[in-house]
Amino acid sequence: MTRPSDVIEARAAAKSAYTSLFLGLGAIALLVGGVGIANVMVISVLERRSEIGLRRALGAGKRHISLQFLTESLLLALLGGIAGAVIGTLITVGYARNRGWSVAVPAYAPVGGLVAALLIGAAAGLYPAIRAARLAPTDALRSV
Repeated sequence: MTRPSDVIEARAAAKSAYTSLFLGLGAIALLVGGVGIANVMVISVLERRSEIGLRRALGAGKRHISLQFLTESLLLALLGGIAGAVIGTLITVGYARNRGWSVAVPAYAPVGGLVAALLIGAAAGLYPAIRAARLAPTDALRSV
């Protein structure tokens, strides 16, 4: 590199590559989190069949059952999203201070992380919620 413009172009290309890498890693982390939430919720439905059957036999509708499991899924996602946003912000602040940089965490970054976590949690909890709601009360109570 002999010209200053070459250095600037190389720096911009490296920054773009790092940004793409971190976005890809974030997407993979969200996918893994979604699969984890879905797995936990499917296991929860299987273990709580008798509870679902009893609630259905006592008058709870399919909507009530699905709403319960979807709410649990969203709560798991919210807790994970809060933990991820806090840890990510703390790491960013620590890294910036260690390098002697000014700390710049945009307000939309943690909020965007929470929103993404809730969307992933809702998508991951949809199938288990529908599966729980479709259980017939007699079949669920018979499996006790």
